[in-house]
Amino acid sequence: QVQLVESGGGLVQAGGSLRLSCAASGRTFSSDAMGWFRQAPGKEREFVATISGGGSSTYYADSVKGRFTISRDNAKHTVFLQMNSLKPEDTAVYYCAAAVGRWSGSSSRYAYNYWGQGTQVTVTP
Repeated sequence: QVQLVESGGGLVQAGGSLRLSCAASGRTFSSDAMGWFRQAPGKEREFVATISGGGSSTYYADSVKGRFTISRDNAKHTVFLQMNSLKPEDTAVYYCAAAVGRWSGSSSRYAYNYWGQGTQVTVTP
């Protein structure tokens, strides 16, 4: 069993920054791909960013490319999402996800078998 706990969400003005963290526990972390997804009210959950098990490969949704950065600290079993130049359309609940047993990252929500509880990010104009 894997437990994922997100933190770092909050309220920020447009143009500001936030750093989300996701602490993983319950099994080996360093070999599993990790991802961030988000869900706005009335919308489907959408892919944001993913990172491979070793951290050498990352991939982003076009909507956040150049503004968001995903990273991981395998020693601390933590994955991060640095969000800069935030826009009101980034407002959503952000979820961390683990693709246990999969090394390469994925933009598909179906590749992930464990999810955190989510953290709210609200960006005001």
